[in-house]
Amino acid sequence: MAKRGGFPGGGMPGNMANLMKQAQKMQRQMEEQAKEMETKEFTATAGGGAVEATVSGTRQLLKLSLNEEVVDPEDVEMLEDLIVAAVNEALGKVDEASASAMSKFTGGMGGQIPGLF
Repeated sequence: MAKRGGFPGGGMPGNMANLMKQAQKMQRQMEEQAKEMETKEFTATAGGGAVEATVSGTRQLLKLSLNEEVVDPEDVEMLEDLIVAAVNEALGKVDEASASAMSKFTGGMGGQIPGLF
């Protein structure tokens, strides 16, 4: 009885095997990049340096520093706004670094591959 389906000889053709090896290598590199991001810290300031926020590559707030002159009990709202601005800017740096690292693997096609970003 003749065999149906599959590839002649039972294995994958050379090009498919190479493609699988490249995909596995890319996956390992992406995992390494993700682990590296976990160890990085990103800092941003607001209000001319009056508020400084540091976040991890995993988007966790690690440190928040306030200059004394920005702590005004009469204007808590301004301090809140500065904190939000500093934290959001630091988180934006995480996103930029992550997108930059991933573009090495996707060749800039991140927005074109569903579910990638």
